[in-house]
Amino acid sequence: MAEHPPQRERVVLAARRGARMVRTRVEVQEQTEVGDALVRGLMRAQLGLGLRLGGALLAVAMTMPVAAWLFPGIADAEVLGVRVIWLTLGALAFPLLYLTGRLYVHLAEQAERDFMGLVDDDLSDTPEPGPP
Repeated sequence: MAEHPPQRERVVLAARRGARMVRTRVEVQEQTEVGDALVRGLMRAQLGLGLRLGGALLAVAMTMPVAAWLFPGIADAEVLGVRVIWLTLGALAFPLLYLTGRLYVHLAEQAERDFMGLVDDDLSDTPEPGPP
């Protein structure tokens, strides 16, 4: 009796034609575990951004009371009959708050654009269905 050699098995490392590809956008839309993890990552990035900017704003805002406490002459100083602390609060605090808000919006939108680029990447790699 002749032994038959084992049947050869073809191994293909490239993506098969017609194989189902994982689509990140679908994962996000259907709120699967992968999509949920991606959305939580975006939210975590935006929360971290907000906390960092808020901490920096708090540190800058605390310099005036600390300076007035360390150097009492600053608290009594006046320019045109108005105390320097009030001028500083009126002239610097609101523009600082506004610019911090603008910076947060810009960076948060950048994070969202990066997220959308990640989500859309899988769809752009998928070949367009053509005629059979």
